[in-house]
Amino acid sequence: YETIEKFPGRRVFLTGEIIHNPRVNERLRRMGIRFLSTDGRLDELPSEIGPADVVILPAFGVPAPTFDAIRLRGSILVDTTCGSVLNVWKNVERYAREGFTSVIHGKYEHEETRATASRALMYPGGRFLVVKHMEHAELVCDYIQSAGRGDLSAARKASFLSTFERSASPGFDPDRDLDRLGVANQTTMLSSDSLAIAGRLRQALVARYGEEGLGARFRSFDTICSATQDRQDAVERLVAEGVDLLLIIGGYNSSNTNHLADLGRRATPTYHIDSPECILGRDAIRHKPVGAKEEVITPDWLPVGHLTIGITAGASTPCPPKPARWAFC
Repeated sequence: YETIEKFPGRRVFLTGEIIHNPRVNERLRRMGIRFLSTDGRLDELPSEIGPADVVILPAFGVPAPTFDAIRLRGSILVDTTCGSVLNVWKNVERYAREGFTSVIHGKYEHEETRATASRALMYPGGRFLVVKHMEHAELVCDYIQSAGRGDLSAARKASFLSTFERSASPGFDPDRDLDRLGVANQTTMLSSDSLAIAGRLRQALVARYGEEGLGARFRSFDTICSATQDRQDAVERLVAEGVDLLLIIGGYNSSNTNHLADLGRRATPTYHIDSPECILGRDAIRHKPVGAKEEVITPDWLPVGHLTIGITAGASTPCPPKPARWAFC
């Protein structure tokens, strides 16, 4: 909003969604900001962008080559990359300088994770591997421990490379690149999952090289965004205090909001909605189930009788200017 005021009359571009909230992004479009991509993938900068234009980088950051391409055009850069993301980048760059493979807990298709992975390639020999969940981490750990036992084959290596074909650095070789690991994460993942994956990778390296060799082979830093962590802690407190159901408010493509819904549904009925209009009444609610691609309408979602309802929102969900009152009649 400040950029539009500061550069009146100039064309203003966004490389992708500023945050994963549809209402915010739609408001920006109405204000005249042009989006260069809808999914954050900007493989080639449009030729029309030049020195007179303003380009805003989103909270997720952009891959290093994209940043360099914009800078070389001479455009005015407005960098809104989140400080928590920058902290992850520093760790990944340090891993690359010191010869460690960055194992990134995240979703490779997510803008932030692609930007983070690109930082590893800024240094000669830099490499990365993205693991989406514990199942992926177990494949990595199994390969590390099997290599220590001499229990590997060409077929097993081919299967590993096939699994991580889209989420590993070019030329990745598990026989060479899994001996020194530095763990990082997409800042909006579940903290407990990231810590569990880091612990499992550490365990695998100990099993192969011994505890005494760990110092030279393993690095790990907790790089979950503080706003994300605060909300995850809040959901756990709500559940511990006892609620009959949870409403999680936020964009359906918001990673941190989806993780809040996943965390909540493990303990109590949870509905992920993206706006107040999703509450159709006592008899029906429109929401996105965890893991689903589309909204569904669930009938009879609000039980009759005295209820305690927990309400929270993702880190990218705008707050109302005044405290909101929620009434269920």
